[in-house]
Order: sequence, then C-alpha cells, then structure tokens
Amino acid sequence: MRELRSELTRLNRRGIWLGWLGLMAVFAVLINTVIYTIAANGSAPPGGGPGVAFPTMATLESSSGIVAGVSSAASMFGVITLSFWAIATASDYSTGLIRLLAAAQPHRWRLLLGKIGALLIWTALATTAAEVVNLAAALPSAEAAGISTALWMDDLVGEIARAWLTSFSASVVWGIIGLVLALLSRSSAIAISVGVGWVLLIETIIKTASSEAGQWLPGTTLTALAQGGTDDLSFAGAVLIGCIYAAVGLIIGLVIFIRRPITE
Repeated sequence: MRELRSELTRLNRRGIWLGWLGLMAVFAVLINTVIYTIAANGSAPPGGGPGVAFPTMATLESSSGIVAGVSSAASMFGVITLSFWAIATASDYSTGLIRLLAAAQPHRWRLLLGKIGALLIWTALATTAAEVVNLAAALPSAEAAGISTALWMDDLVGEIARAWLTSFSASVVWGIIGLVLALLSRSSAIAISVGVGWVLLIETIIKTASSEAGQWLPGTTLTALAQGGTDDLSFAGAVLIGCIYAAVGLIIGLVIFIRRPITE
C-alpha cells in the first residue's frame, strides 16, 4: 500500500529512532533497577505509583521474573507510545502536510489506515527494544539484589513471547488513544498532556475515590493486560475491555478524520 510505505518513510527519522526506542530502553533499565533495589532492601513492594505496578518477590523469583520489568512499566511504555502516535498524527496538521496528502489521496480512510499500519510496525519495534534491554538488565540486577533466578530458564521462550505480546497489545491501545486525542486537538502537546495527566493524576484520583470504578479505567485495564491479569481484573477481562477501548478509538478516529474539514 502506497500510504503505508509513505508513512514508514516519513517516520524513518533519527528523532523517532532515538526518541521512541531510546526512551523505551531507558525506562526498561530504570524499572529493573528500581524493582530489584526494592527487593534487595527486603521491604514489601509499594502499592504501585502512577504508571508503575511493582511485582512481589515471588513473582521476581518465578519463571516470569525475567520479564517482570516489562509488565511493571506497562503504563510508562504506554505513555511513550501514546506520545509518539500523537506526534506522528498531529505533525501532519502543524506542518500543513495533511492538505497535500488529502489532495493526493481523496479516500481519507486509506491515509489513516496507512498511518496506523506504520505506527503498529514502529510500536512492535519499540516493544522489542524494551524487551531486549529488559532481558539484558534483569539478570545483573537480580544478581546484585541476591534474587534467585533458578526458575528463569523454565519456559523462557514462552515467557518472553507472552510478555512481548501483552506489552505490545497494551501499547497499541495506548497508541490509539494518542491518535484520537491528536485528531481531536490537532496538537501533539495537548494530546500528550492529556495522556500524561490522565495516568499521573486523574486516574489516581478516581481510583482513590472508588477502587471499583478504577478497575475499568484505561491505565488499570492496560496494566492488567500487560501483566497477564491481576487479582482485581482477569486477563480475559482485560483483553475484552482493551479491545473495546481500541475499537471505540478507531471508530472515533475514522469518523473525525473522514468527516472533519482539513482546514478547520
């Protein structure tokens, strides 16, 4: 598809490589450092701050411990993905490129699908980068903290594959949210501010006020999806809600992109 190739070409920039993949790698190192430092101190894991879900000692020593960092920082990875989906979408409007694209391809839905396809490929690359760095950082971090890694080789390939798939799926939903926010605001700054503000502030306030309502919020749902389910929300439930968020977001995005005047 010409639209897909065009988007991939425009996204193949140094800033995207260093920014998107670099931030994913940095957060992968940071989260491993934090979770194993906490474990080394012998203290109970915190209840989880905004954007972070800390694993227990049992989780770190289980076969899934080697990929615990990936699921722990799911919301942070999600915000990074949201940001770059928003930047890629809003930049078409800020540069005026959208007018040229719409003139060359009157079927706007094809333009949007091409962009989504290209961003899905980049999200897969970013998720892979985060997981590779996580694997490299997990073992020395665990050894420094005195965490047993005896079970890490049990079903290693399966754990890595599951962690990649769940993290990628959660990131895609975050990306779709970023795309919709960018289409609504036509500003990457506004879209990113709303996304970060939601994760760090609004969702935390809602969960504090009502833990039951908090189970259905995007951050909680997508963290549960990345972790393969939690005590409060099963994996199947997280997948279902995540699919609903993604479907609704895609529908809203398509309607806005097709029907809203380009020059508005």
